[in-house]
Amino acid sequence: MPTPTPAALSRAESLITDTADFPQPGVLFRDIGPMLTDADALRAVTQALAAPFDDGFDLVAGVEARGFLLAGTVAATSGTGLLPIRKAGKTPRPTAAVDYALEYGIATIEASGDLTGRRVLLVDDVLATGGTLAAAISLVEQLGGTVAGVAVVLELAELGGRAKVPATHAVFVA
Repeated sequence: MPTPTPAALSRAESLITDTADFPQPGVLFRDIGPMLTDADALRAVTQALAAPFDDGFDLVAGVEARGFLLAGTVAATSGTGLLPIRKAGKTPRPTAAVDYALEYGIATIEASGDLTGRRVLLVDDVLATGGTLAAAISLVEQLGGTVAGVAVVLELAELGGRAKVPATHAVFVA
């Protein structure tokens, strides 16, 4: 997959907006919605998410909800399948579930399937406290998969989330 130009990524980044106090007071929400509506920006971000792991994965997993959108584009352009990692109660027959802490509460994610022998690229929009991605890594491993890497669009470095992602799972920020 081609690597996007710095100019294309800069343009994509300029389309991401901030909303203060959402979903609750004190949280700064980084909205990738405007970036998703721009074809060139979406293409650049999709390329950037996949490029560091070129041919090192055979399945893409996306964390609900914005991670689905990004993981779907990466899966489609890289010729792989997509594993949706869902919030609790959204999967009819979950095979595995993991609880984790958010910066504003507790949540559970679930997924179904047998990932034995599959190399999985985890994709999400934001790495904040790391709880969601750490739980997603655990979920993939419970299902028998190997995490090939973690790719996100944004990292809120001040929240220290990278510390919760094992060093063996390279994190790439588009």
